[in-house]
Amino acid sequence: MTAQREHSLDRFAGELRERAIDEARRRRLRFAGDPESLRSHIDGLVARDAPALSAETRADLVERVITASVGFGPLEKLFADPTIDEIMVNGHDAIWIERAGRLEQVELAFESGQELDELIERMIAPLGRRVDEASPICDARLPDGSRVNVVIPPLSLGGSILTIRRFRHANLDPDALVGNGTLSARALDALRQAIRDRSSILVSGGTGSGKTTLLNAISAFVPIDERIVTIEDAAELRLRQGHVVRLEARPANLEGRGEVSIRALVRTALRMRPDRILVGEVRGGEALDMLAAMTTGHDGSLTTVHANSASGALERVQTLALMSGVDVPHTAVRRMIGSAIDLVVHLRRVDGGRREVEEISEVIEHEGDFSLHTLMSREPGRDENWSQAERWSRTERPNARSAIESTVGA
Repeated sequence: MTAQREHSLDRFAGELRERAIDEARRRRLRFAGDPESLRSHIDGLVARDAPALSAETRADLVERVITASVGFGPLEKLFADPTIDEIMVNGHDAIWIERAGRLEQVELAFESGQELDELIERMIAPLGRRVDEASPICDARLPDGSRVNVVIPPLSLGGSILTIRRFRHANLDPDALVGNGTLSARALDALRQAIRDRSSILVSGGTGSGKTTLLNAISAFVPIDERIVTIEDAAELRLRQGHVVRLEARPANLEGRGEVSIRALVRTALRMRPDRILVGEVRGGEALDMLAAMTTGHDGSLTTVHANSASGALERVQTLALMSGVDVPHTAVRRMIGSAIDLVVHLRRVDGGRREVEEISEVIEHEGDFSLHTLMSREPGRDENWSQAERWSRTERPNARSAIESTVGA
């Protein structure tokens, strides 16, 4: 089918959709929860208004009208493609995708800004969210786990912006991360031993660097007899252990009430007798509560944070903890970081969109402060280098340095 014919059918489907809506309003028809009646209504409309088309084309047109009415319109094809990781709509006439780490523009478009706005409304209204001039930014999660961000005018000067981070139903296992070059077998073995020795690990990296994917994979090393509580903004972690309690934050409703934050869930988790706590990402005052949990019997916990380097990750955790609203001295926060976090695993995206572990560093506590020591680093296109420094002297519990060095043979 040529692009011109595709465009003509989409435009005709849009016109039929408007006719179907007008007719349904006049006849006071209701199709909510009754997809068969909706299909029958549109079937009759297409047969009446497009009798000259072939049966195959009419069937195609019916599907397009239904998709434009209750589905995701031009984005339906993109949702059906499992190789697409991100969908980016920059106004009604520019749709981009990310596939295999590369951005590309697709030959799809909405007929108008109104059609895009109607899609956004259909997408977020069932989730109890709204976006309007008073609240022009919206974050939501689709039923399949995909994350949605919306920005509309006047904040967006070129029309409504819709960004969808697709949810991966098939999580990579640890060996698959070695196979795709995210990290080496040596680094994986080191992380396996560190987790089994209850080292608390902070995974850092930029947006889309693979933090959640790595966290999902290495969580497989947590013993199956432990009770794990996961806390996330949007539930993406899929742990294989049997005793897992999953908690998800809740945004405020249309009236601005009912919000349950990550921080509230971290505090609740401490009362649930967890052996380990996994926080999908710390991005606010919950950083202080997470540090407190790691230093009060929940060692071996795991979390992620946005940062450009391993040292930057600790600085960000420190800043977030100080923004918690609790009057905690700067020196006390640094002491908590040194006591709570054992390893920082930093990821990055390299040319071609591939994700890889750039650095594994240990956090060394000393004299009420901490310092960061790089155990493994890797430059783009080069093999990793492992530090052969002296063994970490911390002895009050199994530690990251001994775990790493017992694996790499220091």
